[in-house]
Amino acid sequence: MNEKSSEHDVLVIGSGAAGLTAALTLATRLRVLVLAKGKLTSGSTAWAQGGIAAVLDTGDTFNDHIRDTMVAGAGLNDRETVEFVIERAPAAIDRLCELGVPFNRASGDLHLTREGGHSHRRIVHVNDATGWAVQAALLKAAEENPNITLLPDRSCIDLITGRHEAKYSGSGRVWGAYALDTATGKVEAYTARATIMAAGGAGRVYQFSTAPRGATGDGIAMAWRAGARVSNMEMMQFHPTCLYNLEVKNFLITEAVRGEGGRLFHPETGHRFMQDYDAERMELAPRDVVARAIDDQIKRFGLDYVHLDISHQSPEFVREHFPTIHEKLLGLGIDMTTGPIPVVPAQHYTCGGVVIDLNGRTDLPGLYAAGECTESGLHGANRLASNSLLECFVFGEAAASDVLAHWDGFEAVPDIREWDESRVTDSDEEVVIKQNWTEIRRMMWNYVGIVRTTKRLERAKNRIDLLTSEIEDYYGNFRVTTDLIELRNLHQCADLIVQSALRRHESRGLHYTLNYPETDEAARDTVLVP
Repeated sequence: MNEKSSEHDVLVIGSGAAGLTAALTLATRLRVLVLAKGKLTSGSTAWAQGGIAAVLDTGDTFNDHIRDTMVAGAGLNDRETVEFVIERAPAAIDRLCELGVPFNRASGDLHLTREGGHSHRRIVHVNDATGWAVQAALLKAAEENPNITLLPDRSCIDLITGRHEAKYSGSGRVWGAYALDTATGKVEAYTARATIMAAGGAGRVYQFSTAPRGATGDGIAMAWRAGARVSNMEMMQFHPTCLYNLEVKNFLITEAVRGEGGRLFHPETGHRFMQDYDAERMELAPRDVVARAIDDQIKRFGLDYVHLDISHQSPEFVREHFPTIHEKLLGLGIDMTTGPIPVVPAQHYTCGGVVIDLNGRTDLPGLYAAGECTESGLHGANRLASNSLLECFVFGEAAASDVLAHWDGFEAVPDIREWDESRVTDSDEEVVIKQNWTEIRRMMWNYVGIVRTTKRLERAKNRIDLLTSEIEDYYGNFRVTTDLIELRNLHQCADLIVQSALRRHESRGLHYTLNYPETDEAARDTVLVP
């Protein structure tokens, strides 16, 4: 057994909001090892612009937030989970304040903004860079905690289960993970009595995404291969407003721009088109509605983008509320205080994932999960804006608390086999990885995007199946690299998304298909079993 890893009680995979929340909760009693694929700040948390949804205003109620979440999720949410998360939001905000997150304030109180789908102002934020401030505060606390070890540049390959035990037990229990140290090229077995998966979403399955480079669905794919169920993978959220710029890709224009009065226009005619799709809510309709509207405008009129305009607000208002975006756009020659911003939809959030309960438990003994890699029942068929960071805090703490509550029942780690490289060599054709990576992402964008058809989905499935043997053959014959690990996981997640989409014979929330445009009376999860 790896002596270095045996010094730790719990392994946390991922250094974002969910992973660090779990680590800080566990570290009150246990020794925790946190693995990050790249830099400790390279996950999705640091990219979050908008904020954290929480009922803090006297005119708002838990029931209002619950209703808004259920409406956005098109009824596919689990009511018990929605209540569980939303009722814990104020306490989560209090903890972040204690950690020093410098939330915006007005007259001493937390300043609340509003985003699409919300009936009230309830978004706590740090200007338009909330995620970065939260990441910094959590990371500072983790670095100062003597019970937490942080290891960047570790690419996890697979979970360690009963089949990797030196004396094979046949159990499905998880004992940690094999991970590649990208600096040395060596694979280590990082073992622990409990493992918390907080590895983020699968946004990079798509050609256009606001997700960071490392969002390749690693946690979902690893848990699936180990034997955990996944659910609702067809529910892939597309953010309506990503900056259209050929030089700068994947720059998000936060939902809060529309929340503070931003309007959408046809770039040539100046027509405010949201009145044609949702006359009551207009630009404040949920993301799936707005994304489909923009997609329809672009395809119907042959446009490259549409315009998002908030220049009717005062320049002082815009600069005060959106300093990061304003500065970024100025550098590209766009002044959002005087004119519109060109925007297009892009993949933004993975609403499906590994099935967990209210304690963050997966199907596999010893494996917990939290954050975007999970399907907790909170988001349903469409995530309500700013509920994602909230989910990370609540389930990161819930998983850690369950580990602490049952720690005496966790068995000691058995001897685990070392990683075997005796039958592989260094790759002589890296072009295979690049070609397959590009092919999958472009195919998913064209065939499994905002609007779907059965024929497109079947074409996608055929292409995925053709790539399966090629990728597995490559993986089986050559030493692993981060690119190869990500390709394998990207391919696995693409397959799960397409399988799930083919099984849903209705249109609901983020899954809109021309073959089944109606919504079934009963909402049912799409659950895939390994």
